[in-house]
Amino acid sequence: MPLPEPPVLGSSALPAGSFTGCSAVVTGGGTGLGKAIAVEFARLGASVCVASRSAQHLSQGIAAIEDAGGKALAVTCDIRDAQSVKELFDTVEAEWGLPGILVNNAAANFPVPAEDMSPNGFRTVVDIVLNGTFTCSREFGRRHIANGSAASIVNIGASYAWTGGPGFAHSAAAKAGVKNLTETLAVEWGPYGIRVNGLVPGLFPHEDEVEAIRGVPGRHVDDEARCPAGRAGRPRELGWAATFLCSPFASYISGHTLVVDGANWQRRSLTQPAFVPVREQMGRGAFSLEA
Repeated sequence: MPLPEPPVLGSSALPAGSFTGCSAVVTGGGTGLGKAIAVEFARLGASVCVASRSAQHLSQGIAAIEDAGGKALAVTCDIRDAQSVKELFDTVEAEWGLPGILVNNAAANFPVPAEDMSPNGFRTVVDIVLNGTFTCSREFGRRHIANGSAASIVNIGASYAWTGGPGFAHSAAAKAGVKNLTETLAVEWGPYGIRVNGLVPGLFPHEDEVEAIRGVPGRHVDDEARCPAGRAGRPRELGWAATFLCSPFASYISGHTLVVDGANWQRRSLTQPAFVPVREQMGRGAFSLEA
């Protein structure tokens, strides 16, 4: 028997209007799980800024927030660039005042054996996932420290920050850095009233998954049987977790990484199945320096 289904879309454990008068910035908030998080903040009264490099993603995020009855703002931003990030927060602050919530969700990823990965491919993913998280957090944190105002940051992580991620050496290394950064900033910025937490999604199928990930052999085959929970996650469940972490009800939670995955990353087999090398899992031929 699987774990019970969550409450229906539109439900919330928090009181209505919990974030009224507050604004939130969600990077990568135009698609997938970032969009689900942005929508849940909007449902609870927050004004939500969606930040992305893609005009299409921005329009999708704005539409979802407005469909949920929320107030939305779209800002084009490359989180790898400090000036672009500064302009993002300048725009939000001019529109709504200093935002009280930052969700660092923007990421990049693609499956590849480490021996086939280019230095530029590794650098690009780390630059977006780790450096981008720091750059946004730094800009947000400095403004609140100078202003003397409390705030909350949620960094979206991954369970392979603890375990390593075969086939995803770039993303796994970057997410491990994000976990460490979360814990470091929580200690440094706690005295300023700034809470910093991590949020790790498990298997959350959604329509916006990028083709490079969707194309992994066996991806989304019998998803419901892949988890101890007996089902995959529903995107709204991640949104509820994010809103809780930023709410007054979590005011003494900082430096924590909350995993929302139905206990999937902790599972172990009584006897391990035969190991299949990453190249073989991806259907790649023998490695050659000439390729």
